Amino acid sequence: MKAVRCCDKHIQVQEVARPAGDGVRVKVVSSGICGSDLHLINSGFTPPVTLGHEVAGILPDGRAVAIEPLAPCGHCDQCTTGNYHYCRLGGGMIHGVFREGGMAEEILVPERSIVTLPNNVSASDACLVEPLAVAMHGVRMLDLQPQSRVAVIGAGSVGLAVTAILTSHLQDVALTARHDAQKQAGERLGAKLECAGEYDVAVDCAGTSDSLAQTATLCKPGGIVLMLATYWDGVQLPTREMGMKNLRFYTSSLYGQQGLVKDVEVAAQLLANRPELPEILITHRLPLEAAVEAFAIAGDRKAGAIKVVLEP
Repeated sequence: MKAVRCCDKHIQVQEVARPAGDGVRVKVVSSGICGSDLHLINSGFTPPVTLGHEVAGILPDGRAVAIEPLAPCGHCDQCTTGNYHYCRLGGGMIHGVFREGGMAEEILVPERSIVTLPNNVSASDACLVEPLAVAMHGVRMLDLQPQSRVAVIGAGSVGLAVTAILTSHLQDVALTARHDAQKQAGERLGAKLECAGEYDVAVDCAGTSDSLAQTATLCKPGGIVLMLATYWDGVQLPTREMGMKNLRFYTSSLYGQQGLVKDVEVAAQLLANRPELPEILITHRLPLEAAVEAFAIAGDRKAGAIKVVLEP
């Protein structure tokens, strides 16, 4: 089958063997390109596996599903207490990073990774479940009230996913965006594009020293900063305002579950409740064979890309 891999910082569409072994076979329908994919490729850190962790497809029985791209061990101290996203395997449990991913015609995943979709959510759109779950995991840490004011810094796909979640429940959500397509998407999601006054919570989705400094400036005394970015190059913390305002900093990565409910399940329901999200967030759809072009588009935010999706 065809699959997308990286060799010496270059994207290639290769012929590989179909997946074999234990697990559930999924015929891939959509696979999104994540900002972390771009960072990994540019850094040269790309294990010899098929890329893609934002995946949805069809089961052999015809059911449309999304994939939670984690294969935790199930028996370490974290897994046995329900915190499988802290599994001691670390990155080794993530499909598309150290395990075979979903930028291919098929993927084989554990039964636990299958996310049943609501009837009105299609597999062609459900690759959005994963980035929405990333955002959901962070937002669920916060004790938000209907009157809470929240500012979101950075309008990539995760920043817009956070915005979609927040505007579903709050009246006062501000978003800072750099590019016109991001601004238009933010407005359509119901966010204000100007920050004014102080905020109860500021969410950093940009992942730089400057963006963290901006969150600290925007937070009210005693406010919360949610660090929902991946800080690839390290950052300088705004320690002066952190101390003077007694700010609380929360960090969030991946997704897990609260009680018996998984973040990916809540994310799938959000897609059902807000059917306009795919049209707003997915700006480009290309066939798997056009992966080189797709990655080039995804890396050029100025050209209007938000979420670029490969469709095998």
